[in-house]
Amino acid sequence: MFLWGTATASYQIEGAVAEDGRGPSIWDTFSHEPGRIRDGDTGDVACDHYHRWREDVALMSGLGVNSYRFSIAWPRVQPDGRGAVNQAGLDFYDRLTDALVERDIVPAATLFHWDLPQRLEDEGGWLNRDTAHRFAEYAAAVADRLADRIPIWITLNEPFVHMVYGYALGTHAPGRTLVLDALPAAHHQLLGHGLAVRELRARGAEKVLITNNCTPVRPASGDPADLAAADAYDTLHNRLFNDPVLLGAYPDLSAYGTDMDGVRDGDLELISAPLDGIGINYYNPTRIAAPVDEGLPFHDAGVTGHPVTGFGWPVVPDGLRELLVGLRDRYGDALPPVYVTENGCSQPDEPGPDGTVDDRARIEFLDGHIEAMQRARAEGVDVRGYYVWSLLDNFEWAEGYSQRFGLVHVDFPTGARTPKASYHWLRERIARP
Repeated sequence: MFLWGTATASYQIEGAVAEDGRGPSIWDTFSHEPGRIRDGDTGDVACDHYHRWREDVALMSGLGVNSYRFSIAWPRVQPDGRGAVNQAGLDFYDRLTDALVERDIVPAATLFHWDLPQRLEDEGGWLNRDTAHRFAEYAAAVADRLADRIPIWITLNEPFVHMVYGYALGTHAPGRTLVLDALPAAHHQLLGHGLAVRELRARGAEKVLITNNCTPVRPASGDPADLAAADAYDTLHNRLFNDPVLLGAYPDLSAYGTDMDGVRDGDLELISAPLDGIGINYYNPTRIAAPVDEGLPFHDAGVTGHPVTGFGWPVVPDGLRELLVGLRDRYGDALPPVYVTENGCSQPDEPGPDGTVDDRARIEFLDGHIEAMQRARAEGVDVRGYYVWSLLDNFEWAEGYSQRFGLVHVDFPTGARTPKASYHWLRERIARP
């Protein structure tokens, strides 16, 4: 069965940040620091999904999807990131899971979508090897409760983005600016993945994945300096998090004048434990040129000549086909079945005078990308699912509420939901043979 789904993340939609025993996450701390988030927004309320989840499940059912990818908030389950489980927090996900199953919507749970408990960050966060072990304990606690009904488990979401924006550049929580000294956050996230896979397997998890954000990397020209820069960027963005999982080894990091420190005997065996699939998030390709200063060994030259989203990202549907075929060609038999776990676009959607939301640009985006995904399947890539980002307009990290990715419009002051034209279009698209 091919999975047609939509996706969300806990901090972006749930709200209720201080209810029923939930502890603070790094995003609670970060969003309340002046100047961090556009317009001073926070996720304190977000879409109020914690209270309105029944309405949101009904929206999924009306959309006709047969799967829903959501994330579980670690600080809602373990307020300090360790120790006793907060049963009230797990109760929420228990109710949500039951409601999905009752409507024949396959739950796909992501264990970590960036909302690390603040207590663990105070102890070093993902720079601290111990966090990987705390993550495995958390995974075990969640699986003990839910593995009997959740068939698809995703350990980490986009560890590249979390490392780069959170620890290297500081534009996301926890706001550290370590540049290349952030690399331990890569290894410790992947170690946490490997340890969590072991715990999930021991508890009967049916399918276990990791989700990586990937991009087709194009050199700005055929000049050897541009080709070398593109290879260096591909190594950092794509191979750093795919190679250890799929091949059991880190790529050559000599372009960065370093290697991966902190790898101990047995780590890569854990990290490369067989998976039942890999989640791939795609938004746009990247065009890379030789560096323009003495910093990193590449320069983002920008992809031009295409329409752009509200975020300013280029809309290149065939980039998804290019990416999926490229992964198949690079990893061959080592590549497990692929699930496109995120694909979508932000647009400045607002209701018209009649109350409807005509987001035809999103319809064109989704139509083009779904066709590109289908072309990759026709070329032999084993793609088994496609999840639109996102079900709801939500808290878009450092951009606050200024970027709208949803199939459903959310009026944030009231929480009112209005399905957009893309919601109705996707329902018809899913229903096609």
